[in-house]
Amino acid sequence: MSAALQVELDGALSAVLDDMQRSLAELADELATERAALLAADVPAIDAAGARKQGLMQALEQLDAERQQLVSSAPRIAAAQQARWQELLGRLRECRDLNQRNGSIVQQRLGSVRRALAILTGQDSEAGVYGRSGALHASARSHMLAEV
Repeated sequence: MSAALQVELDGALSAVLDDMQRSLAELADELATERAALLAADVPAIDAAGARKQGLMQALEQLDAERQQLVSSAPRIAAAQQARWQELLGRLRECRDLNQRNGSIVQQRLGSVRRALAILTGQDSEAGVYGRSGALHASARSHMLAEV
């Protein structure tokens, strides 16, 4: 491989890694915005953050495909950028952890809503029996909660 081609490939890989770094920083910011929206129960902000997060993930996937192509074309250049790649992997793990925390908030809220619905409909979501088919059957009768 000629020196000029190596320099060009190194520059291209460096540019892709720069773009990935910027996208990861934006993703971390978006995850923080999403967390604030979840805690405030701001549905429009949650939807907007989710859409922006999805766009950033698609951009990162495209950048990673470019990175993989460059790495396979020039393994020697990829080795020189290995430390930088490890740094990006660490940032990806941080974003994954932030996303999982946001998912936990969603699961907690969903559980609360399900429990409230079970109370309002008179169904104990924990109670139920198994029928002959092996399917779980919950009590379908409702209870009077109050009398006016």
